[in-house]
Amino acid sequence: MAKILRTSGDYTVKSGDGYNSGAGDHTITLDAKLVRIPGNFTVNGTQTVVDSQTLTVEDQFIEVNRNNSTAGTEDSGLFFNQGSNNDQIFYYDADQSEFVLGSTNQNSSANIITNITPGNLRIGEPSQSDHASTKNYVDTQVAGASGSFSISVTGDDSTVVPIASGNILDIAGGSNISTVAVEPDTVTISLSQNLTDINSIDTGSSNGDLILRANGTGDVVINDTLTFSGAASTPTASAVTKIYNKTAGGGGTGLYFINSNISSGTEGELISKKKATALAIALG
Repeated sequence: MAKILRTSGDYTVKSGDGYNSGAGDHTITLDAKLVRIPGNFTVNGTQTVVDSQTLTVEDQFIEVNRNNSTAGTEDSGLFFNQGSNNDQIFYYDADQSEFVLGSTNQNSSANIITNITPGNLRIGEPSQSDHASTKNYVDTQVAGASGSFSISVTGDDSTVVPIASGNILDIAGGSNISTVAVEPDTVTISLSQNLTDINSIDTGSSNGDLILRANGTGDVVINDTLTFSGAASTPTASAVTKIYNKTAGGGGTGLYFINSNISSGTEGELISKKKATALAIALG
């Protein structure tokens, strides 16, 4: 027969000295197949243990770390008991502002997780741009349809330099060199028309020529002092005029030229104005 106990105010059932006294150690047992609480249910103790085999929660959202009032100070999440092994944990790292999945030797009484070994997360293949990517998806995108991945750099002489696994492709330069990537597979390296902050230009091969060439009918213009260092030896004459510096001779300049089509390739010295004037007077 059902019974109803009705009171006009609060109703307290206390066992022994009660919980709030700090000395109570008695237990109140509700022994029934089903215990139903129609109203709200609040537990003010320090621990709640649920020994049921199946826990069903109707709420759409579950809040943890309820009484935390200071941002960025307490980690919070879920512990998964693994018996004698370290617990697995999925939690929010407040200090780093990120979610972490892994294992730890700490327990759920910790406020901050200081020992964590990151674990693996198995997910499905992404189907849109804001989905997390699997390793298989990334490998496929990098390798392409062929299933392999390689980079090669082709020089002016058509020699192909392969970039294999473990090698480094280093594109280095000053402020006038830039790279532009265009989907799906084009990388453009552009050189600005005006070079600045350049202190020296050296050829990359031994005894190689350095060529300055204007476009079309343009000229190579030097808007400053042009200095000729002393030549180690007289250059070989060819069908072009070569200008170089040596110890000054009869011309008084030390600036020599040589051309295989001039004086049978014999070098000559440019004559200074002073020497030219003296020769003109001497020759009448």
